[in-house]
Amino acid sequence: MPSIYDFEAESISGKPVALSQYKGKALLIVNTASACGFTPQFAGLEKLHQEYGPRGLVVLGFPCNQFGSQDPGDNSEIASFCQVNYGVDFPMMAKIDVNGSEAHPLYQWLCAEAPGLLGSKAIKWNFTKFLVGKDGQVIKRYAPQDAPASLAKDIAAALAA
Repeated sequence: MPSIYDFEAESISGKPVALSQYKGKALLIVNTASACGFTPQFAGLEKLHQEYGPRGLVVLGFPCNQFGSQDPGDNSEIASFCQVNYGVDFPMMAKIDVNGSEAHPLYQWLCAEAPGLLGSKAIKWNFTKFLVGKDGQVIKRYAPQDAPASLAKDIAAALAA
């Protein structure tokens, strides 16, 4: 059975990242954008990273420009924006597509494992979140409007499992 550990991504600085390096940790995977109404969620995601990171949570941000062209910059511009404006210290990955024929294989898997409302597999907007357990399996999908703080109880449960 496939798990998150079967995938690889590229860091925002261009280095390959085997997700297997996060074995035994809970992951919160988020497609992000720098110019979206939900962009202030970076602050809440960073807070989760600070609070739960020492207990085994890894927040992974995946910039995406597929929704309203809200992340048009290149990877270095995105990295700078996240750091300067929100103090983002959690790992940011290279910009990807999350929908369509060019969707990153990780997102194809996440969407198949945890369909959205009414069984839709597509990502509807920026800041859709996936919580992955320490076993590498998807626990839950969250809508863009779900504030990071509202995930705290589920994150704590995933870390305790």
